[in-house]
Amino acid sequence: MKHIIDPGKERRSINFTDNICYSHVTDREGKPLDLYLSLMLQNGNSEMRLASGRDDEVSTGLQPVVVWINGAGYRGADKNLMAAELEYFAERGYAVACVYYRSSAQGRWPAQLIDCKTAVRFLRAHAAEYGLDPACIATFGRSAGGHLSAFMALNTDGYDSDEWAGFSSRVQAAADYFGIGDMEPLAKREAENLKRPDYRWHSFPETHVGALLDLTDDMPEAEMLRRCHEASPINFINPGMCPLAILHGDQDPLIPIENNEAFYARLVEAGLEGQTEFYTVKNGGHGTREFFQAETKAVVADFFDRYLR
Repeated sequence: MKHIIDPGKERRSINFTDNICYSHVTDREGKPLDLYLSLMLQNGNSEMRLASGRDDEVSTGLQPVVVWINGAGYRGADKNLMAAELEYFAERGYAVACVYYRSSAQGRWPAQLIDCKTAVRFLRAHAAEYGLDPACIATFGRSAGGHLSAFMALNTDGYDSDEWAGFSSRVQAAADYFGIGDMEPLAKREAENLKRPDYRWHSFPETHVGALLDLTDDMPEAEMLRRCHEASPINFINPGMCPLAILHGDQDPLIPIENNEAFYARLVEAGLEGQTEFYTVKNGGHGTREFFQAETKAVVADFFDRYLR
């Protein structure tokens, strides 16, 4: 049977470019390590462009960028693990960069933050090549990535490498899915849990926090607290930080919601309530499906729209 359909052109096509090297670093052993990101965005008829050098889609102009940062306890996760869920943001007109950063086995804190900042500078340095708006970049992450996104929101100096020098690592907005606002309570909880013979780990270096911060069982408490302090966004709130949205589930068994509630309270005390949003996700656990419903994603996308459009 022969048919004619007229679907129109309302929806724009989305292209996905993988394995873009953005940084050359070393791991804990001093071995060279290349870091990669992927990029998903509405940037025209890519196959026609490759085949004929022409493109039949009119450009929509430079696109604001959302830098996605995965979690997995800082142990390292495929940068594209959540790419399917992030298509929503590409549909909303954002270029989505999914970034791999050094795992806790590959680098001690603040290597992970340095990598995220390098990725932002790379994207600014190559904005014209990919059709990105260098003035409108946000970060968004889950769990460990939420913690890194919150730290990116602080826009603090001192974590920039020499790569892509001359380009800023500052971001204009950030979203944090159930990240860590304060490391200290989690480290203290791990210390108590390690006293139990049935606990999943038996020493500090095995824990997520311990592996990230190089905590040891015989480390003086003062040193442990110092390292936790240096890795906690709650301790570096400042007037130059960008707008931040925090979403946390009220049933989270790994990072209690109280951790980010305390972070939010400190932001309010600092006079930043007007640019900070805190959303309690009802019945939400740690990365459960409530966070990936269209309604929840819309909350984040609407937040980005207010500051990046």
